Amino acid sequence: MKFNLGKIVNVKQGSPEWLQLRAKRFTASEAPAAQGKSKYLSRNELKKQKATGLVPDVDSHQQRIFDDGHRAEAAARPIAEAKIDDELFPVVLDDAEGGFLASMDGLTMCRTIGWEHKWLSAELAAQIDAGQLDDHYMIQLDQQFALSGAKRILFTASDGTEENCKHLWVERDESRFKPIESAWEQFAKDLAEYEAPEAEQPKAEGKAPDALPALSVQVQGMVTASNLKAFEESARSTLANIKTDLQTDNDFADAEKAVKFCKDVEKRLDSAKENVLGQMQTVDEVVRSIDGIREETRQIRLKLDKAVKEQKESRKLEILKAAQSAHNKYYTALESALEDEAGGLAITIKDDSGPDFAGAMKGLRTISSLQSACDDTLAAAKIELNEIAEQIRSNIRQLNEHAVDYKFLFRDFGRISKMPSEDFATIVKSRIAEHKEAERKRLDAEREKIRQEEEAKARQEAQREAMEAEKARAAKVRAEQAATDQDSAKHSRPATKAPEGRSETPADVPRTTEELWQGHSPSANEIIAVLVNHYGADRDTVIGWLAGLELQEAA
Repeated sequence: MKFNLGKIVNVKQGSPEWLQLRAKRFTASEAPAAQGKSKYLSRNELKKQKATGLVPDVDSHQQRIFDDGHRAEAAARPIAEAKIDDELFPVVLDDAEGGFLASMDGLTMCRTIGWEHKWLSAELAAQIDAGQLDDHYMIQLDQQFALSGAKRILFTASDGTEENCKHLWVERDESRFKPIESAWEQFAKDLAEYEAPEAEQPKAEGKAPDALPALSVQVQGMVTASNLKAFEESARSTLANIKTDLQTDNDFADAEKAVKFCKDVEKRLDSAKENVLGQMQTVDEVVRSIDGIREETRQIRLKLDKAVKEQKESRKLEILKAAQSAHNKYYTALESALEDEAGGLAITIKDDSGPDFAGAMKGLRTISSLQSACDDTLAAAKIELNEIAEQIRSNIRQLNEHAVDYKFLFRDFGRISKMPSEDFATIVKSRIAEHKEAERKRLDAEREKIRQEEEAKARQEAQREAMEAEKARAAKVRAEQAATDQDSAKHSRPATKAPEGRSETPADVPRTTEELWQGHSPSANEIIAVLVNHYGADRDTVIGWLAGLELQEAA
């Protein structure tokens, strides 16, 4: 629910038409009650009025107070107009779209300054002097600000005279609007679920058991006159009808009266017993009857006294547990809904143990006041949870809009989900940018690694191809050499003795220096033969050496 600028409607405050419009709207004067801050109306009472349309009749005393307030307001209006140097008009502002209403004691024609008047009391005078109004007043003024658009409101408290007139300027602060909107939103939800309680009875005063007849016993050596039997029958009947199963405020009030009644009966019986004993030392039957009735009365009193305390504590505990259960149920459902909206990310709305229902109940005596205190505290807790949830939803929307593919970066969303929207947006942008940069570096590193691996592979392939080529060349050389050897064998001189373990062939014998000079250079076969003879190695080994030397030079 959101406030909108109210439209001035032509209805007179206090008229039947005005009352009908108020019944359909959430009014500024009711706003404090919706937040449980009103001095005069509980939240439960407001719910009942809005749900049923039944408003308590104004008695003559209240009407006199209202009339005095209206007279003081009329007398104080020119004082306020002189202070602001402008004319004030009473207005009714209707926000039909939002469902809100504000009836202002005064508003300037340009709607920049408002005026609110209250009857002057010592308490209110102290607040004005301190420059700080209670929520009971501030919440009403804030809804007036929202619907009027005013920048300032002059808050006046007086009895209609200049001597007893105090003023306080209150400035517009739109940050205070949201809590009121949230309070009305929760109130509307509770109102939709409203179930009328059992008809409330007038304030429980309690009813004492029916009075017993006066006990009369006269003795003169013997009992000469006594209504003891009739008294005993009446007493036992009365005691038997005293209710000890206490549930409602009336039950507890009756029980408290019954306790007092029993105490009085005990005293009267003690007095009668003393009277009998004073007239005669032993009147066994009378004394035993008196003692019996007294003891039965005493037991009823003790039972009732204990029951009042125990059952009131029991009912108090029931109310407390019911409030805690309702809060836990609401909290769990809200948190689960938020986690679903966040795509399964874990969320914790609040880290505390919940509202202090026990503290709210402290010092209250009646069942209805205990229930009302817990209901107000529960409503306030729901309003607070809704406000936090709205902030979380705002951040979830940012997450779904800007980080739908990067939610894995926000596993700690539960910790940061309640941050202000601007701060959260900064974190979203920062994390995504950092992730993209890290990803870019990772991909660059992978590409570089692949490039290096491909280069190494290319080098290895080149080396392999070079080796294969060299082997082919060496094979060709050997083939050519074999052909040469066959040709030169025909012209070779007698062979010299070959090294031990080797066969001697003409191809193994190199030419003389003179022959080399004539041929200009030794043949490959002659070089191989020299190395074979020098190192005592076989021909293939020497050829392998030579091939290896050529490969190293090529590399």
